[in-house]
Amino acid sequence: MDDMKHLKMEIMRYNPETDSEPHLVTYDVPYDEQTSLLDALGYIKDNLAPDLSYRWSCRMAICGSCGMMVDKVPKLACKTFLREYPQGMKVEPLGNFPIERDLVVDMTHFIERLEAIKPYIIGNDRKPSEGPNKQTPAQMAKYHQFFRLYQLWSVLCSLPTIWTEPRVHRPSRDHIGRALQFR
Repeated sequence: MDDMKHLKMEIMRYNPETDSEPHLVTYDVPYDEQTSLLDALGYIKDNLAPDLSYRWSCRMAICGSCGMMVDKVPKLACKTFLREYPQGMKVEPLGNFPIERDLVVDMTHFIERLEAIKPYIIGNDRKPSEGPNKQTPAQMAKYHQFFRLYQLWSVLCSLPTIWTEPRVHRPSRDHIGRALQFR
């Protein structure tokens, strides 16, 4: 590990039980060409700050759980590599959300709005005894574009007014929910 490069990472820290406001803490993290931000956060938690809180799940840029701000830009920690930031980086929680702790934000409002538009395929009334629903490649191609919605939630969430202002145009149930219905 001595032949690895090192990166200075400023991480936003906040514990509501002990801190009056969020603050930055700098960590020195070893990395190689394959080290992702998610790997680096794991290193910090395992070796430097066991109380560091952050979200992650799939590690494959599918679920969007590891969304956070890197140098004021929304990124997925699992797809962001330290090699891209040789001068260091500042990592903060997603903007426009209340901070629960460190890099974890309260996404309740966002999840409620997402659930309201039903961004998933709604099946037909076929009974299981009639066999499985079948989808042609053409039908799949039509719906595949919406798969990215889950990956892009962190970008949407970082926009200043998209989820807080009722009159701002955003994807509606007609735009997404109905497009995803498979009948």
